[in-house]
Amino acid sequence: MSFISSSSIINQIKCCEDTIGRRQKLGVNDNITLTYFPEKNLVLHSPTIKPPRPRRIILIRHGQSEGNVDETAYTRVADPRIKLTEKGKREAEECGQRIRQMIEADGADDWKVYFYVSPYRRTIETLRGLGKAFESSRIAGVREEPRLREQDFGNFQDQEQMKIQKAVRVQYGRFFYRFPNGESAADVYDRITGFRETLRTDIDIGRFQPPGEQSPNMNLVIVSHGLTLRVFLMRWYKWTVEQFERLNNMQNGNMIVMQTGEGGRYSLLVHHTEQQMLDFGLTQEMLDDQHWQKTAKPGELNYEWLTSGPSFFTHLDDDKNGLGIL
Repeated sequence: MSFISSSSIINQIKCCEDTIGRRQKLGVNDNITLTYFPEKNLVLHSPTIKPPRPRRIILIRHGQSEGNVDETAYTRVADPRIKLTEKGKREAEECGQRIRQMIEADGADDWKVYFYVSPYRRTIETLRGLGKAFESSRIAGVREEPRLREQDFGNFQDQEQMKIQKAVRVQYGRFFYRFPNGESAADVYDRITGFRETLRTDIDIGRFQPPGEQSPNMNLVIVSHGLTLRVFLMRWYKWTVEQFERLNNMQNGNMIVMQTGEGGRYSLLVHHTEQQMLDFGLTQEMLDDQHWQKTAKPGELNYEWLTSGPSFFTHLDDDKNGLGIL
């Protein structure tokens, strides 16, 4: 029986194009594959050293769509095929310019953007508008990600029935109410959990890093839908259902920026002000945690975070008042 070494197997791997269709030039050196697959170089040579985290994760809600202007559009066109309005296309292009200005303000020369996008028409059209702000050399790649799709509201064709179901959702609770033949926000949470694990793996192995590079100036852009992005934030920061239901929807064509702080964790308060986050729906306790995120390191736990005890065990309130066991 003969055995083939792992390095021999890897050297047989060839790459003909990157994620946006550009042809790659392949060399003849035995180590060429490690250049085009940097994560394999990481696995073979430095399994304990991770590439730098992307500087930002930028969450973008699609531009204004026909459904945002007229809800009856959903009775005529399937939700995945709802397109942007002309205003929505302008919003996408303007958002792309704001993203570029934000990144260029860092003063780095080697910055790039990598996109994850929902497969719905309005998000793809938003991606194309955003992309006009970046030349090919600045775009590290694009991945269509079905788990980033909109909440499934069911197969609505009856406008009155749609209004009834949305009214019932308000009474029942936005997180747990499931539309007939559709999804609840809790269902979206489950698939976003899977996407989050994929994203964390991509970050840990530097999958989107340019071949042979380890730049800290990568920016990830997630183009999705209002509720889906709120659920993403809920899952990332471990917010409770009650906290989720306080959140307001993002405006069309706008962004929320998760940016690395001093210790390397992502905080909403590196780019945004407290007032902006209060307007989005964060409580003071949530803001306190975001301040902690600004200086904490990956892997650290915030033992003062309200979900670690006080919000669930009300008898601990007595301790804070000096009436219980310290």
